Amino acid sequence: MQDISVGVDLIEIDRIAATLERFGTRFLERVYTPDEIAYCRGRAPQLAARFAAKEAVMKALGTGTRGIGWREVEVTRRRSGEPGIELHGRAIERARSIGIDRLAVSLSHSRNYAVASVVGRVA
Repeated sequence: MQDISVGVDLIEIDRIAATLERFGTRFLERVYTPDEIAYCRGRAPQLAARFAAKEAVMKALGTGTRGIGWREVEVTRRRSGEPGIELHGRAIERARSIGIDRLAVSLSHSRNYAVASVVGRVA
C-alpha cells in the first residue's frame, strides 16, 4: 500500500499576471478564496504560487483539475508563517476516500516562475 501521495506544479508568473489583467475580479473569485485574495493583494507571484499549490494538491489527490473546484483547495498561512492546505467540499471527500489525512505544501517563486510541491500522508 502506498503511504504517501505527491503532486508538483510549475507555472509562469506572467501567465497569472496576464489572466488577472484580462479578467480581474472574475478570475480571482473563480480560483481563490476570500482569504487568499486578501493575503495576495493582487501580487502575481503570490497568486501564481497558490495556483501552483492548488494544481499540485489536485495531482496528489489523483484528480487533476477535474472533479474538484479551485476554491475547494485553499492555501493558508500558519502562525509560524509556513503555508498550509485546507480542503473543502469534494476535495476533502476525495482525500478521505483515498486515505489522505494530512497534506504538506512547499511554495517558491523566482522572477519568472512559481512552483509548489505537495505531499499527502496516506493513513
